[in-house]
Amino acid sequence: MSVVVTYPALKRVALAGGTHGNEMAGVVLAKYWMKNPAELQRKTFIGNTFISNPRATEKCVRYIDFDLNRCFTSKMLNTSATEDPSYELSRAKELNKIYGPKGSSDAFDLLIDMHNTTSNMGNCFIPMATQDHLTMQMLNYVQQQSLFSPCRAFITDLPLEDAFSLDCVGLHGLSFELGPQPQGVIRGEILQRMRGLVNCAYDFIDLFNQGQHFSECQVEGFQVTEKVDFPRNADGEIEAVIHPDLQDKDFLPLHPGDPIFLTLDGETITYNGDSVVYPVFINEAAYYEKKLAFWKTKKITVTVPPIQVQKN
Repeated sequence: MSVVVTYPALKRVALAGGTHGNEMAGVVLAKYWMKNPAELQRKTFIGNTFISNPRATEKCVRYIDFDLNRCFTSKMLNTSATEDPSYELSRAKELNKIYGPKGSSDAFDLLIDMHNTTSNMGNCFIPMATQDHLTMQMLNYVQQQSLFSPCRAFITDLPLEDAFSLDCVGLHGLSFELGPQPQGVIRGEILQRMRGLVNCAYDFIDLFNQGQHFSECQVEGFQVTEKVDFPRNADGEIEAVIHPDLQDKDFLPLHPGDPIFLTLDGETITYNGDSVVYPVFINEAAYYEKKLAFWKTKKITVTVPPIQVQKN
């Protein structure tokens, strides 16, 4: 029998929207809940909803100077304003002071960040670490209880000092990544899904704080193995696009020999790997500047031990 892992009650919970100012489900919901918090009220904790990148949100752009959701590595948070005067880095340091400091026992107990993607990711969760049993139990609860399924987990498992996203500032962290939704657009069904998933996560927190025991579980995840860029010419220009047979096939198996790119001359480029992989974030609009056509992932199963709140 697995040993029960205990954690302190989650009393300070933060919910962010607008880390990318043109990902509209999080922006719209965060603004609404900041003015109308009753929907997110629970018996055992107080939630704090905020807009993480106000300037980008006002202009409906991803960022002003630099991607805010890449600013939270320990190295960047310790960079001086003289070395990097960007607005987003300054805002990251401000958020780290309010909701962190990162890696400190003074940080908020949980930070959830709401994102959208142009890729056909459906409902996707990005946990800060699979070793965080509380967050993984939350994923399992939402997967089992939510009306919106499937709910998949995208696994990176970076060391804390290298973790770059806003949610890593909290003691526990999680991002919701819902799609497909164009940048600067709000789709009603995406908003409904995001709303339902956040409320389901808050229900889990409330039950955990009240002492409910969560049994050992198995969580399926998709772990990053490799970044794949578009084929490019000597000048660095894209010379092939995502093949129609791959488009919108996020989380589905890609076999050796399957089409992945279509050149501008009409030639099909196939996947030449020796094992099945699962492409994710296929043709994400925001990742063109990052030279990323899709991530290759492998399917894994994470065994999560039982958890319960610590007793005083």
